[in-house]
Amino acid sequence: MRVFWFLLLTMAVVVAAVTLAVVGGGGSAVLQDVEPERLTDPLPANRPVGRPDIEALRLPMSVRGYRMTDVDEALGRLGAELAERDARIAELETALAGAQATAAGGPDLFKRPGEPLNGQPPSGQETRPADEEEGR
Repeated sequence: MRVFWFLLLTMAVVVAAVTLAVVGGGGSAVLQDVEPERLTDPLPANRPVGRPDIEALRLPMSVRGYRMTDVDEALGRLGAELAERDARIAELETALAGAQATAAGGPDLFKRPGEPLNGQPPSGQETRPADEEEGR
């Protein structure tokens, strides 16, 4: 019967010690009040977002998953970056197409003086073989 009372008393002491540790009594602060995690916008503000930035992005967790405002902010920023890049790509493709069209219709920089642009002789002139011209 003494073993029963000893075990009962030991269990009561252990439960009391654990309770005091969790609640914070006895000068021990095991569980402290912690400020909830907030996203500190790890995406760079002074340059375009790159792949390493997205790979390093870690959104803080909440009780039910990720914080919707943090996710919305990150996705909004990424969407704006992609829209800006798409507009820049479209602008460069338009400029390239214009430059190619100008080059195709513009003067040929590699033609000899007096030679027509399309390789045909000027109207009213016939091409003669080189040996006929030398025989004259």
